Amino acid sequence: MKKRIFSKVLLTVTACMTMATAAAQAYPNKAIKWVVGYPAGGGSDMVARVLAEKLQKELGQPVVIENKPGATTLLAAQMVAGSPADGYTLFSPDNGTLINNPAMFKKLSYDPVADFDPVTMIVKIPMVLVAHPSFPAADINEFVTLVKNNPGKYTYASPGKGTPHHLAMELFKSRAGLEVPDAAYRGGAPATQDVLANQLPFMVLDISTAAQHIKAGKLKAYAVMQGSRLDSFPDVPAIAEAGFKDLDVYAWQGVVVPAGTPKTIIDTLNTGLIKAIEHPDTQTRLLAAGMETLTSTPEAYAEKIKTESALWQPFIKELNIQLD
Repeated sequence: MKKRIFSKVLLTVTACMTMATAAAQAYPNKAIKWVVGYPAGGGSDMVARVLAEKLQKELGQPVVIENKPGATTLLAAQMVAGSPADGYTLFSPDNGTLINNPAMFKKLSYDPVADFDPVTMIVKIPMVLVAHPSFPAADINEFVTLVKNNPGKYTYASPGKGTPHHLAMELFKSRAGLEVPDAAYRGGAPATQDVLANQLPFMVLDISTAAQHIKAGKLKAYAVMQGSRLDSFPDVPAIAEAGFKDLDVYAWQGVVVPAGTPKTIIDTLNTGLIKAIEHPDTQTRLLAAGMETLTSTPEAYAEKIKTESALWQPFIKELNIQLD
């Protein structure tokens, strides 16, 4: 009797394993949902839609964008963390989702490491220090000298505490020895508008937003917050040229799936996404938006999360940024 029961259990387990293997081999056989933690029409949404258009051609199935904005991507992350690990739910978190939030919230509704499996990096969005054209410093060296010699005189704008823009400026302040209070807005648009109107003198802004204003002469660009100049703005110095060689700050996004997704499915997605990213049309459209494409193995993406966490989370805690 026991032998017969054991045989039935064994057959059941074997059948389940066979079905799971067959499902993985057949992947994908239905539409894939791509969750974006920001509203439609923004930069993150645009990136997802450009890549989804190419990815569905690679995989032969529709890739449908679902916007789930709110609470610095917490709502989207929570939803994806609780989704089936079958490869039919993708999520494009940014460094705020995976790196900054764990340091800024005492309680998170998701675990940035345990709840997701990395697939690939997809895009890098450089940051640039900009000011109203009337700000008297002619270049980045004069900027540092002027601000350092006038501690507390100037206030900078940011899209909000804990955003990459805010953290980039805070790290720059720390390295340069500047005393500059911040005015944290609820979003990039009002912060940018007040610098354009000269209500506040300067800010760190993502290049995808700053590009049009720099080209129109409405903002003065002092430096990109990284080690090398941008191909799209070769005349704007890198912050490393002013002596800040270890200051390399940018926003980035990748694609993850719920933890436990079969490796074969992750590899299929990785291959498809890399082809989508490397497509000439993708390169042209994202570069025009001031973004740089990235690709990686799942393992390299996981290592990126680890190293960025080691850099930023202690710094965020040192700044005592709490959002709950």
